Amino acid sequence: MQHQSKIRLLVLFTGDVAALYLSLFAALFIRYGDDAYRGFTETHATPFTVIFGIWVVVFYVAGLYDLRRLRNGIDFIKTLWLALFTNGLLTITLFYLIPTFGIAPRRNLFLFIIIFAVIETLWRRFFNSHIGSSEPPNKVLLIGNGPTAEEVVRAVNLNPQLGYEIKAWLKEDSANTRKANLHALVKEHGINLIVIPRHLKKDTRLTGALYGLLSHGVEARDLPNFYEVVFRKIPLADLEEAWFLENLVGQQKFYDQLKRALEFVIAFFLFIALLPLEILIALGVKIASPGPAVYKQERVGRGGRSFMLYKFRTMDMNAEKNGAQWADPNDARATPFGRFLRYTHLDELPQLINIIKNELSFVGPRPERPEFVKLLEEKIPYYDIRHLVKPGVTGWAQINYRYGASVEDAYEKLQHDIYYLKNRSVVLDISIFLKTLKSFFVNQT
Repeated sequence: MQHQSKIRLLVLFTGDVAALYLSLFAALFIRYGDDAYRGFTETHATPFTVIFGIWVVVFYVAGLYDLRRLRNGIDFIKTLWLALFTNGLLTITLFYLIPTFGIAPRRNLFLFIIIFAVIETLWRRFFNSHIGSSEPPNKVLLIGNGPTAEEVVRAVNLNPQLGYEIKAWLKEDSANTRKANLHALVKEHGINLIVIPRHLKKDTRLTGALYGLLSHGVEARDLPNFYEVVFRKIPLADLEEAWFLENLVGQQKFYDQLKRALEFVIAFFLFIALLPLEILIALGVKIASPGPAVYKQERVGRGGRSFMLYKFRTMDMNAEKNGAQWADPNDARATPFGRFLRYTHLDELPQLINIIKNELSFVGPRPERPEFVKLLEEKIPYYDIRHLVKPGVTGWAQINYRYGASVEDAYEKLQHDIYYLKNRSVVLDISIFLKTLKSFFVNQT
């Protein structure tokens, strides 16, 4: 097993080095054509070879050569791109501040970084899927009762690619949670991860036993945290107010401010660039049925404040003569042209105005109507927490769950929304945006 791991590490390292030099040659070929080799030998070989050594060290520090962590998923992508970003900053600093590292023109450096980011991401995903670790998965001792624990066990057993194996499952009141028995179970099954419900952290006997296992390399996580890793959502049934205070209050303020500035610029230029298309769609809506081209609908935004959401109208004007109704992807009230706009999501283009007005974000929890918010706040605990950030045109719930049209759907989507609130970052936002683009012409069901 150890010999196989060393071979895999050698393959991974060789692939990374090959990707580095391949990206450099590709950048030089784009810039110089047939003179690429001369450009490499004369000005680029020495400084880039030094910098490549630094990049590999950063990859190692980031854990990108830890075989047990190399599994395709958002956490791996976040780690890889953070390492790429760090390496990019280091490289720019060295090439711009150290004269002996100077290359001309410096745009070669930026071209190389872009090409390598693409090649390395593809190579790493291929390695993780086809050549990656055959190390034993994380061996888990789960302590807990109830539907959340059962859901976790079922998902882990059905998805071994997640890297976890439930070796033992104890009920909360089991005598086996005593210190001596925990040590015995850890030794018998090779346990390296113990998962417990949050409220058991207050059990001094159990926490004392877990503390004693730290020196043996056994990690302890609470059940909501482990559930989040497995499902990429938060188990609403297992939360209490303290969890939100620990995980949400005061988080990501700098990123939220930076995001606002970037979104204003992007939305403004997109709105101007797409203006001819917007005019054509508006004419199509007017021809399809009488009434205004742009439909305004009240939605609940950040802080529970209402705003008017703009969309191209896809239904007849009297579609809600009997009051507000849940939306449906195959809504019979939609006009033929309206169904086309919904299918392609072009009906949402006017929401660029909402983004410019700071009422909406590109990525965030989808804004609901006040009538439904009032109902859902009565039926679903902590529903109002989704108003902690601005709502979005698309979001984590939208790309991970079907079209919502019931209280049950809203409950499920809230678990994804809370995951987004806790983990929102530039990497997660880009991931959501790219997945949205992938399904842009695919109707959500």
